[in-house]
Amino acid sequence: MVIPLLLLSVGAAHSQAWLDQLDDALFVESKNGVARLDLSGRLDLEGYYIDQRPPGLIFSDDKFFFNPRLALFVDAHLGQHLYSFVQVRFDRGFDPGLDADGDARFDEYLLRYTPFDDARVNLQAGKFATVVGNFVLRHQAWDNPFINAPLPYENVVAMTDQSVPAGPAGLLGRRAVADKKDLWVPLLWGPGYTTGASLFGTLGRFDYAFEFKNASSSSRPATWDARSSEIGWDAPTIGARLGYRPAAGWNLGVSASEGAYLLPVAEKTAAFPAGKDREDYLQSTFAADARYEWRRLQLWAEIFASRFEVPNVGDADTLAWYLEAKYKLTSSLFVAARWNQQFFGKVDDGLGGERRWDDDLWRIDAALGWRFTRHLQAKVQYSYTHERGNLQQGEQLVAVQTTLRF
Repeated sequence: MVIPLLLLSVGAAHSQAWLDQLDDALFVESKNGVARLDLSGRLDLEGYYIDQRPPGLIFSDDKFFFNPRLALFVDAHLGQHLYSFVQVRFDRGFDPGLDADGDARFDEYLLRYTPFDDARVNLQAGKFATVVGNFVLRHQAWDNPFINAPLPYENVVAMTDQSVPAGPAGLLGRRAVADKKDLWVPLLWGPGYTTGASLFGTLGRFDYAFEFKNASSSSRPATWDARSSEIGWDAPTIGARLGYRPAAGWNLGVSASEGAYLLPVAEKTAAFPAGKDREDYLQSTFAADARYEWRRLQLWAEIFASRFEVPNVGDADTLAWYLEAKYKLTSSLFVAARWNQQFFGKVDDGLGGERRWDDDLWRIDAALGWRFTRHLQAKVQYSYTHERGNLQQGEQLVAVQTTLRF
């Protein structure tokens, strides 16, 4: 699997001139330059080796797994104040293996209005990534030093959005069960391309962003598009981030998000409390993030504290964080390392005591990347995960990725 991907990388590197010509030709512009439309794309070819149950948001049970992905991007400008963006993807599901037979969909579409000639105010509506945290700024394959996302964005926890436990035993019993990814959710589900509106901008050294979305930060991709999912607007999620840049190399931020995490189908379960609605049970998340750049070194860090209000149980808390570093050895070669951890609070066990509602865990990621040209990149990653319990899932992961962009 590795050899074909590397051969493809070498072959594409020899096509640099042709790709430059293609890149320069993919646009349409009016004679006066007021209207312009740019088309770009990215082809990702990924291969995975997993020593046991797949970790995170990898849905394939195969020991060796191939995951191709084609993304097309359309950027449209009308004057200085109107902007539109569309992302279309063709792959095996938003997350690797989610739809093994193949899928095609609009991941993002938005319309943005900037009333002034600077970036102090922007109004945006459509389907787009969350404003919470700083990973969204580098979540695409070309910008992410790794092949997967940090642990808080992909570690599936023993919390479901589709049913409710009859009592504490129903929640605590999930610790002994392998992740049910079709039923359970992570703290945050990747970049969270949910539907809604946002207000954001830059004022001096400060950045601000507010959003009003149809689904929570832990919601699954099937709910993100308000036009076609069962999620309406009866239980929206609100989010915000405030950033501060004290110096050229620093960017600090705090974020918050709150909204209903249960799907409407959860209200139909027999154990759902009488007289309550899903909007009575919220997921509340608070976060802090930091980014630092100095010469060839880049550092990112985020910490999340999240609370799920669980019917018939009470509050279930979790804390997750990571520290990530990337260092450019040369202009084309880089190395990266990331340390991730997640901890879980205790809930009443119904027997007069308290127990953690999921198993604490840590994960270490290491990656080596080559940027052959401005169109071609390849990465190799190794990850090791350990859970504090008898059940281990995807302890070792080896992944390779080739990205071709145009």
